[in-house]
Amino acid sequence: MAEKIKLTISPLVAAYVRPGVALEVRLAGCAAAANMAAADRLMLLFCLSKDPEPTVRATAISRVKDLPCDVIRVYIDSTNPHPLILDALRTLCHNHPEPPKTAEARVIMDEDRLVKAADDQAEQGEESEGGGPVNEDDREFLSKYKTAQIMGIGEKIKMALSGDKEWRALLVKDANKLVSCSVIRNPRITEAEVLTLIKSGIQNDEIMRLICTNKEWIKNYNIRKALIENNRTPVQSAMSYLGTMGEKDLASFAKSKNISSVVSTMAKRLLLNKKK
Repeated sequence: MAEKIKLTISPLVAAYVRPGVALEVRLAGCAAAANMAAADRLMLLFCLSKDPEPTVRATAISRVKDLPCDVIRVYIDSTNPHPLILDALRTLCHNHPEPPKTAEARVIMDEDRLVKAADDQAEQGEESEGGGPVNEDDREFLSKYKTAQIMGIGEKIKMALSGDKEWRALLVKDANKLVSCSVIRNPRITEAEVLTLIKSGIQNDEIMRLICTNKEWIKNYNIRKALIENNRTPVQSAMSYLGTMGEKDLASFAKSKNISSVVSTMAKRLLLNKKK
C-alpha cells in the first residue's frame, strides 16, 4: 500500500479551503493567493486546483500556469518544497524551468546543464561580455552548495558570519537556527537581501526578531512595510511600524485578510485618524 503524503497548510490557506467554505470564498482565494508569500500562494492554488467545483478548479489551474518565474524559483529554493506541489508545477508550468523533486536533483540537473554549456562554449570559443567563461558564477555556486553539505556546524556559523552573498543565500536556509541566524549578523548583508528574505515567506521567527532589532534596516520604508505584511513579524513590532506608513498602504493593510487581525484593525484606526 502506497504511503500517504500529508499536506500541512497554514491558517491563512485554511481560511479558503477548509470544509464548508462557500464557493465565492474559494473563488476569492484564487485571487487572494497573489498577495501571499510563495509557500502559501503555491499551497493555496494547489489545493484549489483539486476543488470539486469546475470553476474554482479551472481558475486555480490558470493562476498556477501564470505564476511568475521568480515566485516559482523562491518556492523551489525554499527549505522544504512539497513534492505534490513540485509535481503540479512540473505538469502545469511548461514555460517555466523544470522544478526538480529534491535539492540533490537540482544540483545534478544544474551540473549537467553547466557541463553542456561549458562544452558548447569550448567548441565555439565564445566568452561572456565580462571576458570570463559563461556560467562561471553558477559553477562557483554549485561548488559552495556541495561544500556546505559536508561542513560542520561551527564551520557553517563562521561562513554565515563572514561569507559572500552566495554563502548567505545558502546558509540562511540551514535547518540549524544558529547557522541561519548568523547570516543576519553578517556585516556584509545588504538591505536588498533583507527585503527579499522577508518577502520570501521565511519561517524562522528568530530571524524576523533579529531584523526587527536592527535600527538601520528599520529606517527603510519598504522593509517596514514588508515586515507588516509578514505574519512571522512580532505583532508589537508590526503595529509600531504602522504609524510610519502612508495612507495608501494603511488602506491596503486595513482591508487585508493576509495579516494579523490586530494589525489590520489598528491600520483602520490610524487611517480614520489621518482622515479627520
